[in-house]
Amino acid sequence: MSNFIRPEDYDSTIHAEILDALTRSDGTVVEQCENDAIEEMKGYLSARYDVDAVFSKTGDERNPLVLMYAKDIAVYHIFCAHNPYKMSKVRQDRYDRAKEWLKLVSEGKLLIHGAERLDKDEARNRSNFYIGANRLRETHF
Repeated sequence: MSNFIRPEDYDSTIHAEILDALTRSDGTVVEQCENDAIEEMKGYLSARYDVDAVFSKTGDERNPLVLMYAKDIAVYHIFCAHNPYKMSKVRQDRYDRAKEWLKLVSEGKLLIHGAERLDKDEARNRSNFYIGANRLRETHF
């Protein structure tokens, strides 16, 4: 069980009565979807960040952007468990935006402010291989 997302955190993302209706007031569904969301995020972030440190934080120590995307992904999974064919466009868009953000962070194009980064050696050790190159140059005649 993860303590990264608290039940009251969902107030800014989804109304409590809608969340209760979707989960039939079963807290284990919410916990499972939270865990799924965090594991999904860890897959993207683990190459560059100490994900155990990022997701072990509680309260005001948590990164607000990571928390927002974790809630969006968790709510998306809750909606999928309820009825994926009647998915709200807003939920799909927020999930897609979260995945795009995670991809940009994993590629190093965006940084998570205040999150513990892995040093270069440890980041290379987490990958099976490391590829690098110089920037593409243009030849002018």
